[in-house]
Amino acid sequence: MRRFTASLILASALGLGLPAAFAAPLLTPAELAERVSSPAVRILDIRDGKNEAGKTPYELGHLPGAVHAPYSQWRGTADNPGKLPDTAKLSALLQRLGLDANTEVVVVHQGKDATDFGAAARVYWTLKTAGLSKLSILNGGVQAWQAAGKPLSTEAPSVAPSTYVAKIDPRLVATRAEVEKAVASSSSRLLDARPADFFAGETRHVAAKVPGTIQGATNVSHAVWFGKDGRAMLPADEVRRVAQRNGIETGKDDTTTVSFCNTGHWAATNWFVLSEVLGDRNVKMYPESMVEWSAAGLPMANVPNRLKQLLIDLKLATK
Repeated sequence: MRRFTASLILASALGLGLPAAFAAPLLTPAELAERVSSPAVRILDIRDGKNEAGKTPYELGHLPGAVHAPYSQWRGTADNPGKLPDTAKLSALLQRLGLDANTEVVVVHQGKDATDFGAAARVYWTLKTAGLSKLSILNGGVQAWQAAGKPLSTEAPSVAPSTYVAKIDPRLVATRAEVEKAVASSSSRLLDARPADFFAGETRHVAAKVPGTIQGATNVSHAVWFGKDGRAMLPADEVRRVAQRNGIETGKDDTTTVSFCNTGHWAATNWFVLSEVLGDRNVKMYPESMVEWSAAGLPMANVPNRLKQLLIDLKLATK
C-alpha cells in the first residue's frame, strides 16, 4: 500500500495519467478525452470576450459537456482585480456551476500563450482555495484539444445547482499583513512572477500606483515554464530543471514561498508550478499583489525616480 501511495504521489507531481478516481494537475487532450463524458467530471470553459457578431468563444464551440464560467467572474473589481470574490459571491458561482467537494473539475482556457494559462491557473487556485481538491487544467487549452483532432460542441448542458459553501483555506492565501511581516523579518521567499521590465521598475500595471517590486523579492517570470510558443506547459521533468536554473529548490526546508505579480494572474502560474507540479506545500499567493502593495505605500525596490515615473505614466496614458 505504501508503494502504491508513493507511486500516486509521484505520478501526480509529474503530471502523468492517473486512474479515473484521481485528478492530475495537468491533463493532455488524450487524457481528458477518456473522461470527458463522465458525469463526475465538470469542465469549466473560462474564456471571455465576444466577436464582432456578439458571440462568445463558448457559443462558437467548446469541449463537449463544458459549462461557461468566464474568467471575469472569478476576479475582483477594476481597481483591485486580484482580490478574491467574497465568500457569498464565490459560493453562488460554485453553486450555479454545480460544483462541490466531490466534483472533478477541469479548467479550460483558450491556450493562446503563457499569459492565457495564468487565467486557468488563477481559477484553479481559487477553486482549491474554496475547498475543492479534484482539480486539473487542460494543458494547451482549447487550441491543444482542436490540434489533437478532438471535437467541439455548441450545446450548452443543463447543470443541477449545488449547495456548496466556499470555505477559504488560509494556507493558500498570503494576506498583505503576512507579506508585510515577511518583508520585515525576511521569513519568506517573495517570488515576483512578472516579466523583467515590471520587476525592474521600467513599467507598471495601469492600476498600480508606482513601478517597482516588493522589497526583498526575486524575479522568475511566469513564462519560463512554457515552450517557445507559450501555449502548453513543459513536461514536469523540464519544469523541474527550469526551476533549478532559476534558483528554486522545493522541499529543502519549511520556508514559505509567496508568489505575487500585479493582480494575482501571472502569480497563479508560479504558484501552480511550485505547488501542484513540483509538490511544494509551503506556497501561497498574494492575490492583490502590486496593485494593493504599491497603493499602500509599503516597502518597495526598483522604484524609478520621479521623472522616469512620469514618462511611464505618459506611455500608459497614450496606449
